[in-house]
Amino acid sequence: MLFSSIGFLFRFLPAFMLIYLIVPAKYRNLVLLAGSLIFYGVGEPYFVLLLILSILVNYALNRCMFRQPRSMRQNREKSAGRYRKAALAAALTVDFGMLFVFKYWDFAADTVNRVSGHDWMPLLMLTLPLGISFYTFQMVSCQIDCYRGTIDKPAGFVSFAAYVSMFPQLIAGPIVRYDEVAARLQSRKISVRNLENGLKLFTVGLGLKVLLANQIGTLWNTVMSAGAGSLHPAVAWLGAAAYSFQIYFDFWGYSVMAIGLGKMLGFKIPENFNTPYAARSISEFWRRWHITLGRWFREYVYFPMGGSRRGRLRTVWNLFVVWAFTGLWHGADWNFLLWGMLFFVILIIEKNTYGKWLEGTKVLGHIYTLVIIPVTWVVFAVTDLGQLRAYLGNMFGIHTTGILAGMPQLMRYLQEYGVLLAACILFITPFPAKIYRKYRDRWYTVVILLAIFWFSVYELMIGSDNPFLYFRF
Repeated sequence: MLFSSIGFLFRFLPAFMLIYLIVPAKYRNLVLLAGSLIFYGVGEPYFVLLLILSILVNYALNRCMFRQPRSMRQNREKSAGRYRKAALAAALTVDFGMLFVFKYWDFAADTVNRVSGHDWMPLLMLTLPLGISFYTFQMVSCQIDCYRGTIDKPAGFVSFAAYVSMFPQLIAGPIVRYDEVAARLQSRKISVRNLENGLKLFTVGLGLKVLLANQIGTLWNTVMSAGAGSLHPAVAWLGAAAYSFQIYFDFWGYSVMAIGLGKMLGFKIPENFNTPYAARSISEFWRRWHITLGRWFREYVYFPMGGSRRGRLRTVWNLFVVWAFTGLWHGADWNFLLWGMLFFVILIIEKNTYGKWLEGTKVLGHIYTLVIIPVTWVVFAVTDLGQLRAYLGNMFGIHTTGILAGMPQLMRYLQEYGVLLAACILFITPFPAKIYRKYRDRWYTVVILLAIFWFSVYELMIGSDNPFLYFRF
């Protein structure tokens, strides 16, 4: 079920919120769990069983992590440590094993078969469960934090299951750590103020998704349908910019809706974006983009491997591993690995040369970022490596027949999408968010948000294209 769907807006959400608000506070986690499973099950009627199985197995192993082995009277602390380590190893094996089978098995099998020239590994052709990368990372973070002692007591079953399956962030994040919501899973207050502010945020996110991401996505689709190998450089760059806007407003819009829904339910879901296209380097871009994913890899992969504390070569290796995993986390295909490696190379160069200087500039750093980011998004978006090579060749003029050949096509796109492109440029800056925070309690802001909501509903009713790009991850 999509947040930006008529079924969610006018059936699921009103019914859920009515029940959630009228039941006694002690039953709200149970209502949240049931509602989340229904929300997931509508779109994934079979894979909801996989989600439930994952919750049951992880909960049992989490309880084992806190259980002291009775038979070991001597060296109890050392024995308990081994017990906890075994429980953690089992949890990681189950979680990453399920993720590998559903997301990476066919990619690995196809690669092995192609390299070997034999069909040694069968292709399973399994459908990817929605949100499996997100809820797997949440369960893994909880298990590791329990092992480390960051979480000092096990969660109750309903609390743990509600944490994993919480529908605002179940399918496309943000990735929430258990300690960020543990206190509010135990006790939380629902105030009219939070309901109002949450609903306003949800409407803002809905507008970003439906009125910006969906609409500008048609420009990217139009450019791609013209043929990746026959584009004028200006048109190719315009298409890359359109996809850069689409993926940002798509994912940012979803995250804002998730934060708004969390606020309505009494939770504080962490921010996932901080105007990333306003960054002055690629390093700064990644401190602002998909913040919770970057935090996850930093805390559970990069730092445990030694971070930057073991010399330059080890730091380079650690970053290589992190960015290989980051690329593959987004998809099991070669272009995603290439995308991760591209960022790895850029970040290494920045770290050792001009990165700090760029972040100190007022204009040049912004231009640098806005030139590089569309190139990386093309690598991300085009899974066929032949088409990818052709599109990048078009962007850099390799296949161009004449400077003026593509001008009519470019002018036609600018005329059709000019206002939308201007709106996208405005909303990647920090100013709209600052204005919203300053005037969100004014009556005219409510009027504007009502207009955004009903205009979004109108777009959904007439059947405009409405994908969520990050659902495939």
